[in-house]
Amino acid sequence: MNEQQFRALCVPATCTIRDALDTLDRTAKGILLVLDSKGRLRRTLTDGDLRRAVLARTPEDAFIATLPGQPPITLVEQDPVARGLALMDEHQIDQLPVVDGDGRPVDLVLRRELSQRIWLSSPHLGEEETAFVEDAFRTNWIAPLGPHVDGFERELAAYAGVGHAAALSSGTAAIHLGLLLLGVQPGDTVFCSSLTFVGSCNPILYCGAQPVFIDSEPGSWNMSPQALERAFAWAQRENRLPRCVIVVNLYGQSADMDALLPLCERYGVPVLEDAAESLGAKYKGRASGSFGRVGVFSFNGNKIITTSGGGMLVSDDERLVARARKLSTQAREPAPHYEHVEVGFNYRMSNVLAGIGRGQLRVLDQRVQRRREVFGIYREALAQVTDLEWMPEPQGMQSTRWLTCLQLRGPDAARRRDHVLRALERHSVEARPVWKPMHLQPLFRGAPFFAHEEGVDVAARLFEAGLCLPSGSNLSEEQLARVIDHLRRALVRAEALGAAAH
Repeated sequence: MNEQQFRALCVPATCTIRDALDTLDRTAKGILLVLDSKGRLRRTLTDGDLRRAVLARTPEDAFIATLPGQPPITLVEQDPVARGLALMDEHQIDQLPVVDGDGRPVDLVLRRELSQRIWLSSPHLGEEETAFVEDAFRTNWIAPLGPHVDGFERELAAYAGVGHAAALSSGTAAIHLGLLLLGVQPGDTVFCSSLTFVGSCNPILYCGAQPVFIDSEPGSWNMSPQALERAFAWAQRENRLPRCVIVVNLYGQSADMDALLPLCERYGVPVLEDAAESLGAKYKGRASGSFGRVGVFSFNGNKIITTSGGGMLVSDDERLVARARKLSTQAREPAPHYEHVEVGFNYRMSNVLAGIGRGQLRVLDQRVQRRREVFGIYREALAQVTDLEWMPEPQGMQSTRWLTCLQLRGPDAARRRDHVLRALERHSVEARPVWKPMHLQPLFRGAPFFAHEEGVDVAARLFEAGLCLPSGSNLSEEQLARVIDHLRRALVRAEALGAAAH
């Protein structure tokens, strides 16, 4: 419901029954919000109320203020969504007005919307996956390993333009093995992008190593070359050169590899490219995930393609991938019995999930195209909103727009962002803040952090006012329109609240 449609539901108490009936027919929401002379909500008026008035032979030119009624059941703006649903259930109603602190209506929650949740990034399965999964069942290849695992590894490596791949149980498992393959040991230092999901850096702790976090740059939201250069200079002075650098490709967009890789090469430090969120992206024509000594992809349920859970480790180094496969199957030695000389892990992907992945991989380019279209629809629809900035896409990069992300600008940006989140959630629309940077997480308190510039913490600023919108490739046009209507209203309302506060 957009602002014009919402305001059409608001009528004065001096409205006649005839006019109210006409408005109900025209708005087709089944409810009117009756206001007093100061704009406060006096009561709600439904089809049933008017039908009862007609049956009681109330004249059509009578004011609706003369009808019997009761104080309205309302939700206050700051109330949690669960309270709204509880009120609907308690009073057996399907619409619930939302009022501000002065009792003026600012929103209307519909039960229908609450039952039709719009997710941030839901799985998008098609017909391709079914044939592979049925084959796995028919041939009884259910357990880990099997022909679909081999096929998925081959096909994914070919798509990403790398020589070899190992299908694993998660992207986090792939990062853990990648660190081990690159020689990370207890006490080592590992550099990592700060603006990321915790799965990028938890494996550093698995290895007993110490993370050092690197800020983002404003131009791509990914690792800042300036911050990385200063971190290397510090590490050399402290005799703490990192064992490797985890470069994260955020929200479907590659980091600036032409700037980052030469820095790492200068110090002889290998790169682990965390492309968990960027499968299908391009950097100057080359596939995301193909730049590091080791690359990692994720197929979690919310990713651009999914195996429900799973990951992939890729590399041009056949020896590294062979070792990853060994470590991921409990590091079993080649013997007729179970022989083990080192610690291994149960990290291999199952043949069934690999079958889903093979089917998903066939439609990956379509999924990328649709997510980019979703981003374009948002950007065009909100082109007149001047206090927001979309996640940039630098020249030479092609983001998948795995998530459509923006940041609010100007005074009170953080407060306005939080209002928008609450307003969308009130209408069962899932949106989220941008990742909370790792250097601000209690888990990593005390870990060194290098900002983009002295006194300029880009990652913290993006977290404070950043917003991720529903971005799935299976979003319908109707769902997108619903999100955009609520988003527009929430942005306007947030700005008005800010102006009133000042």
